[in-house]
Amino acid sequence: MKNQFLKSSVLIAFALGTLTILTLSSCNNSRHEDSKDVAETHNDAKFDNAKKDDAEFLVNAAEINLEEIQLGQLAQTRGTTAEIKKLGKMMETEHTKALDDLKGLAAQKQVTLPATLTDDGMSVNKKLLDTKVSKFDKEYIDEMVSGHETAISKFEKAAKDANDVDIRNWASSMIPILRSHLDQFLVLQTRYEKR
Repeated sequence: MKNQFLKSSVLIAFALGTLTILTLSSCNNSRHEDSKDVAETHNDAKFDNAKKDDAEFLVNAAEINLEEIQLGQLAQTRGTTAEIKKLGKMMETEHTKALDDLKGLAAQKQVTLPATLTDDGMSVNKKLLDTKVSKFDKEYIDEMVSGHETAISKFEKAAKDANDVDIRNWASSMIPILRSHLDQFLVLQTRYEKR
């Protein structure tokens, strides 16, 4: 009886040890992958150099829209003025529409887009989440100015240099919208700097 108990104990210990090793091993293997990196890897495997550049722009455009949607939602909850909350709602609405249009275009061109907020987007989101509420509006405005300046530069380049005419046309159609957003935030930025 004692011998049987010892054998059972050894088997249970072995099973638990094996389970622990497998669990730890799977935890180490399930590392986080940035959704942008995953999309770019898929596109690199599918396309030649000319189409890779167009795919890279579409991936960047998706990253921009996903970030603007997330930050717009954040502005609606953390903004301290009705004006910031309203702009946050506008950003969420307009960038959601842009992302939907982009998804349709990407599907036509068989381009894989990031499905979730990228690591860079999460970093900006975290930075704004960690900002004191009293400073949130100004930090949000500054982020919107910087982000839209960068976005406009990328869209202008694609409107001129993209190999695919549909991608050039979509990029061109987005530039006035992005400039309108930038102009609104520049006015606010000037006003907030005088405070």
